Amino acid sequence: MNKKNIPWWKTVLGQEEIEVVRKSILNRNITQGIITKDFENQLAGLLGVPYLVLVNSGSSALLAALIACGIGPGDEVIVPGFTFIATVQAPLILGAKVRLVDVKPNRPVIDENSIEAAVNSKTKAIIPVHLNGRAANLKKINKIAKKYKISVIEDAVQALCSKCKGEFLGTQSDIGVFSLGVTKFITAVQGGFLVTRKKDIFNKLQKIKNHGCLSLEGGVLKCETLGFNFKFNDLFAGIGLKQLEKVKDKIKSFQNIYSFYKKELVSVSCMDLVEVKQGEGELPLWIEVISKKREKVLRLLKQKRVEAKPFHKSIGEISYIKNRKKLKYSQFYAKKGLILPSGPDQKNKDLKYVIKAIKEIEKDL
Repeated sequence: MNKKNIPWWKTVLGQEEIEVVRKSILNRNITQGIITKDFENQLAGLLGVPYLVLVNSGSSALLAALIACGIGPGDEVIVPGFTFIATVQAPLILGAKVRLVDVKPNRPVIDENSIEAAVNSKTKAIIPVHLNGRAANLKKINKIAKKYKISVIEDAVQALCSKCKGEFLGTQSDIGVFSLGVTKFITAVQGGFLVTRKKDIFNKLQKIKNHGCLSLEGGVLKCETLGFNFKFNDLFAGIGLKQLEKVKDKIKSFQNIYSFYKKELVSVSCMDLVEVKQGEGELPLWIEVISKKREKVLRLLKQKRVEAKPFHKSIGEISYIKNRKKLKYSQFYAKKGLILPSGPDQKNKDLKYVIKAIKEIEKDL
């Protein structure tokens, strides 16, 4: 048996990242400055977008996007019933209400065929979530949004470098938001960013991330709109730039890990892979499976020193959500789903051990 636990996520920051932080400190490139700007430019080039704004987290990116779209008290925002809590916390902080729509039975992304029924006179935005690199149906969602004159904010925090029909997710609507957290495609330790093709939205975001203010000569601030301190910094930007140098290797790693699990799990009866359309450009961060005996599987894997992570609760189960709804498929994924050891730096021998452990526990289920 392995002496160490196999973590549910593994990404490595090495000597290159350490050195870039050291140089930033020595050169006094600490707060938001020229390295942040370089990182913004390179990220924009990677995604092929004209406007990109770095902020201090993916959650901040969601909040800034909603402010830019004018969301406030009394407004309603449509979100999927199965997503990470940050997707709904952002509109709630602004005094808006969330209206929940179920996900698809065979794919945990918002059911586009149920969206229009949730639209009313108070609806101001839709937030489709590209969960684990899976594309929501943006063509239909944007068509609905255009019909009712509402904004579309793509939650692509789990979908950097994931594509649909050749286009990057997060770049096909009014605003796309991304995360640079530790458990994401590339990490800057912490951080996030927004992309848009609309200059007016970009100009708003530049103010919003700086307390809603413009910096004038002499350090005077001209405050024009609601905002907050969402600014990024050069220390983290340097780490992000080093991570960008590894994009091709990371893509290959994520693809190989998914392909490995997909092949090996065919002969496993205690869990079923929640598939992604890898052949269409979707890039999964995590290996997600459904197990009817999830709690026992988690317990037995722990005994084998394999860390697995259960899916989060569905949004309709969270007590402070006012418009709670028991959505069938959102609840199904929340209760039966789990994440197997993933991440771009998982070792092959550890992945093989995970499969071996899964096959060994089957007899005890």
